[in-house]
Amino acid sequence: MNKNENRMGTEPIMSLLFKLSVPSIISMAIQALYNVIDSIYIGNYDPKALTGLSIAFPIQMILIAIAVGTGIGTSSLISRELGRGNQRKASNAAEHVMLLSVIYGIILAILGALFARNIISIFTNNVEIIDYGTRYIRIILLGSAALFVPMISNNILRGEGNTLIPMISMLIGSLMNIVLDPFIIFGIGPFPEWGIEGAAIATVFSRFLSGIFIVLMIFKSNNEIKVNFKKFKFNFNIIKDVYKVGFPAMIMQFLASFMISGLNIIVGAYNETAIAALGIYFRLQSFVFMPVFGLNQGYMPIVGYNFGHNKPDRMKKTIKYGFIVSFVFTTLGFLLFQFFPTQLINLFVSSSNNNEELIQIGTKALKTISIAFPIIGPAIVGSTTFQAIGKGFPSLILSFLRQIILLLPIAYILGKIGNLNTIWYSFPISELISSIILIIWLRRALNDTFEKMKTT
Repeated sequence: MNKNENRMGTEPIMSLLFKLSVPSIISMAIQALYNVIDSIYIGNYDPKALTGLSIAFPIQMILIAIAVGTGIGTSSLISRELGRGNQRKASNAAEHVMLLSVIYGIILAILGALFARNIISIFTNNVEIIDYGTRYIRIILLGSAALFVPMISNNILRGEGNTLIPMISMLIGSLMNIVLDPFIIFGIGPFPEWGIEGAAIATVFSRFLSGIFIVLMIFKSNNEIKVNFKKFKFNFNIIKDVYKVGFPAMIMQFLASFMISGLNIIVGAYNETAIAALGIYFRLQSFVFMPVFGLNQGYMPIVGYNFGHNKPDRMKKTIKYGFIVSFVFTTLGFLLFQFFPTQLINLFVSSSNNNEELIQIGTKALKTISIAFPIIGPAIVGSTTFQAIGKGFPSLILSFLRQIILLLPIAYILGKIGNLNTIWYSFPISELISSIILIIWLRRALNDTFEKMKTT
């Protein structure tokens, strides 16, 4: 038994969860900070550019959906195969997804070059906003391989319990982006003033550096995963195993993109400024939820490994601690949004363009939507628990229920009954209903799983 196997199977759960999660929590928090700062720069550069960025956001989420779904499926498969002692199959899975990340990048680059304006035009008729959104998303799509390679490759190492290197990879990309953004957005010093295109260029370049780093680390010989393309043989069953868990996770992210697009249309019918306010909310909420997703990067391999090793007691402890820590994270976010909403919105408004309408709409949105934050953290961990035991389908159904079946219709109805301000209540209502269903479903699934583990 190697050192990592001993750690995953025997080390005290809380300290193990802490060691595996903290690097990812830090890197996810830095990533969320980048998303916020990127939008702050754009908002201070031009308020209409911020709306254009918000319109383009659902398209970016489609790219993220592909990367996240593939990455989650990869991490889950690798952790389970290593738990069973199948090192070669785990390594072969890594080889498959590295090739997939390049293929995805090529396909999206072609789509971006040919259809960027057509895609943006789906979401708005405003010519100026279409122009801003097109200029941004075309560059993002052309450089999409720079997103796929690091995001998917990070999960290869996370699957074997290595979260430190992925943290460093994300830090490289995020910090480089934060530093580079103002120079090429505003044209500081010798740099040209590229505005919204500058934000996209900084994003692609920073992710490219992150990708180079993580690929070099994967090919190091001291990893459990041994990537060797000379021995590579395509196996469709590996792709199938990756997407058995990863495809539902990917669809969940697609649903998020569809949900945001739908909400943009619903709130935009009342006030176009509300689209910018909604975009600000989604940037800020990532700062609250990203640490929970970072927690999941340590949580999933532990649950998956001990599931594969038939250790239900360690699984139960991990699940318990995961729920508690995630609750603390999102409750802190709830307090932040409740007590400082106006200050948060003001970050995105330049002193020369003081937009009182955006401040008023955004403040109301943050205070209302964040009512549900305390229950969202445990709900995210609950969804990840399904994925860790190889059951991605329940997570997909619950996500579809929350974002499409509940949120969009409730938002539309509340808008008709009341006004723009009542639309924001659709978030806590849909979260509460879906969380109750998740608790019931997860309890039954875990009881069945633990009963089966007793007999094996």
